[in-house]
Amino acid sequence: MSHNHDVERQIEMDFLRATEVAALNTLQWLGKGEKEKADEAACDAIRGMFDLVDMCGEIVIGEGIKDKAPGLFKGEKVGTWKKDSPRFEVALDPVDGTTNVSKGMPNSISCIAAALVTDENKTCLQDIPAFYMKKLAYSLEVRRAWMKDPGLPIDINAPIEEVISVTAKILGKEVRDVVVCVLDRPRNADLIEAVRRKGAALRMIIDGDIAAALAPAMRTSNINLYAGIGGAPEAILSAAGLRCLGGGMRAQIWPKDEEERKSLVAEGWGDKLDKQYMSKDLARGDNILFAATGISNSPLVEGVQVEGSIATTHSVLMRAKSGTVRFIEAHHDLGRKTIHLRSTQSERRL
Repeated sequence: MSHNHDVERQIEMDFLRATEVAALNTLQWLGKGEKEKADEAACDAIRGMFDLVDMCGEIVIGEGIKDKAPGLFKGEKVGTWKKDSPRFEVALDPVDGTTNVSKGMPNSISCIAAALVTDENKTCLQDIPAFYMKKLAYSLEVRRAWMKDPGLPIDINAPIEEVISVTAKILGKEVRDVVVCVLDRPRNADLIEAVRRKGAALRMIIDGDIAAALAPAMRTSNINLYAGIGGAPEAILSAAGLRCLGGGMRAQIWPKDEEERKSLVAEGWGDKLDKQYMSKDLARGDNILFAATGISNSPLVEGVQVEGSIATTHSVLMRAKSGTVRFIEAHHDLGRKTIHLRSTQSERRL
């Protein structure tokens, strides 16, 4: 087991470097109205970085299929695959918040979750073959309170008004001071109205729900709850991050239409449509790493800042086993910095 521990410690910086170069390579598309090109730039940089890492990695959850965007796809092999290299399951979102990047708006990050495979017969990062999941994310204090009293309405199907009331009580806040973050989509309209009726503080986001789902568990954030229907791949990445942070999440498959419901039933998921997944169901075990770098400012980390020839990146690196959360500020000299791109199989200056 100590060997696995050492492997994680050695390789975690490589995952961080991958999100750093993705953010740096995406910066050229910030505000340019070209979200596919931003995604493509991030993917190219991540693939290029992975080409240098001694691991047997497999993408188990990727982006791209859902919205026909460029992406690293499920089943793709990454890393050198040298003999005796450690096996990792990898889930990633090269750009979470592509619309935000294209519009030059806040709340976009590049993030990767990875789980060391210690048992070939057990999946670590649970792929959900649906477009969307209904989610509820909360802090460590709320999770601990629920563990003490499972009768508390910390439940994905409980009225959000009840969830807000109990969260206020646990955190010692007034209801009006409980900050609830929701993705601004028509499918979340009823939830948004319920939060407003309750009198809690509503914060809506246009895109990028991984950073928003992690925010309630971050000591640096003022968000207390994240609720609503968002992407299924993002739910697994959020779960991995929350496993490291100690916060919690409930998630439930949300078929977008009758056709998808029938498809899920046909694929053998019919008995799981009512299941409430917790973070530990979606990201299993303790050998989990999570890395994210800001592209534009988000509740998780600040975005890339450029002044003269220096680009400053802000990242977070977390491990489930130790619960350590590192915030890393890196200064990159653009006169000397190069990144390895898959498309050119070479180092390129930024």
